[in-house]
Amino acid sequence: MTPQHIIEAALLSSRRPMPVREIRRLFDDRLSAKSVKEHLAELQAFWEDRGMRLVELSDGWRFQTASELGPRFLRLDEEKPPRYSRAAMETLAIIAYHQPVTRGDIEELRGVTVNPATLRLFEERGWIETVGYRESPGRPALLATTRTFLNDLGLRSLAELPGPDAEPLPDFLLSEALPPSAAADEGPMPLQKEIDFEKQQ
Repeated sequence: MTPQHIIEAALLSSRRPMPVREIRRLFDDRLSAKSVKEHLAELQAFWEDRGMRLVELSDGWRFQTASELGPRFLRLDEEKPPRYSRAAMETLAIIAYHQPVTRGDIEELRGVTVNPATLRLFEERGWIETVGYRESPGRPALLATTRTFLNDLGLRSLAELPGPDAEPLPDFLLSEALPPSAAADEGPMPLQKEIDFEKQQ
């Protein structure tokens, strides 16, 4: 059994991304990080045109279904899940591109009140978290995205977030039922306060 076979089997059976340092433990650290990365690159090339892809995420490597197959898998669901509302996606985009931000910052950019259920939904999904508190009256919580957010979108870092002219993310990546209190659109974002997509962390 070659090292590449061992790495492949470990990644296919793992429920979470595996960083290089963890993969090295499979070989009692006798395989260098450089060698592990070379094996990963070869595996990535081997799986490139298959239904599964080996991808590098923010906290390691994992196999995942090819993104173009997502719509096909949705056909297996008896009921197609509703998508996030425009308001919810605008809120998430502001957090992603302007983090860390407070709820007040989001409301100032959108020009409307943020539905607390929307923030709670993203927190429960593990996409955003409180990373601190602003030293201002009331000490409002500062919100930022998580590694889970990056992993679910197949990104290694915030620098890979799409720009304003990029193709939209596949629907199936963002499909999720909203609770009734969060499903209603809170209103469009005023054009004069559009998200500054160039301000990436």
